[in-house]
Amino acid sequence: MLKTSFLFFSLLLSVTTLANTVTNDNWYQHNQIDMLAVDEDAYHFLVLGDWGRNGHFYQRDVAKWMDMASWQLDAEFIATTGDNFYDNGVASVSDPYWQSAFEEVYHYPHLFIDWFPTLGNHDYRGNWQAQIDYSQRSRRWEMPAPYYKKSVTLDDGTRLLLLFIDTSPLNPAYDNEAKYAAARAQGQQQQLRWLETSLANTDADWKVVIGHHPLYSSGKRYGKTSEIRDVLEPIFEKYRVDAYFAGHEHDMQHNRVAGKHVEHFISGGGSEVRPVSSYDFTQFARSTGGFATVSVRKATLDVQFVDHNGKKIYHYTIAKGNQP
Repeated sequence: MLKTSFLFFSLLLSVTTLANTVTNDNWYQHNQIDMLAVDEDAYHFLVLGDWGRNGHFYQRDVAKWMDMASWQLDAEFIATTGDNFYDNGVASVSDPYWQSAFEEVYHYPHLFIDWFPTLGNHDYRGNWQAQIDYSQRSRRWEMPAPYYKKSVTLDDGTRLLLLFIDTSPLNPAYDNEAKYAAARAQGQQQQLRWLETSLANTDADWKVVIGHHPLYSSGKRYGKTSEIRDVLEPIFEKYRVDAYFAGHEHDMQHNRVAGKHVEHFISGGGSEVRPVSSYDFTQFARSTGGFATVSVRKATLDVQFVDHNGKKIYHYTIAKGNQP
């Protein structure tokens, strides 16, 4: 009798597991992001910014569609453009915010891939070192230092260099702000030497930089980005960085400056949103929750924006050889 009951329970569990698998597979099949361009031969990753708000505003909606995009693209990792925890960062690796704003929001199966974060100004209002130390607790949170690099070689030999930078210490706008004393204490010169050396000594086909502060903005901080731009743009242009992804602005933007090589993208729609406008360098700007997907091939780098409703709202292709 006991053996029969055990067999029945095992069979029931198997059937339930199979049913759940079929249901999950059907959900992904029937709820895909419409028109999202998918190339199985490309290298894909997602970019999320300005997000950690305990699931408030659009955070949970964005997380749900990030999971779908990760499934559709078979994404390799997720990068963040900073402001990972509002308003004042985290206190320690044991801060409950890790659960309420990260683990319990980005709990979907296809978000359990590597996360490569950068620090934002709000992260510096708390214990910024704890975000590095959390890498020792979490399998997916991969942040070895305030700034670091990742090199990828695609199957066809295409080389991708990703530089994750820490823009708060580099931003002169924070020189006299007491709340950013911890950022100022990091200094500038060591990181700038590392940045320039990393770009000068690479033979990568694609060079992508990810940080927090934008150099150009069609949003709230239009006209207020010149200080950080004066620090970073000469280096980016000198070494022909292909794309710079930032956050800080709570929206989705693509800004392209005439005569410049670098394409500037803002993925800051992780939770709260703010108004945007249009200027001479604005290619796209929308006040919406959302995230970016990036797809890298030998000759092209594609950026797609997906909003908090799961709608693809923008697609731009950088083609090698067609840049200024």
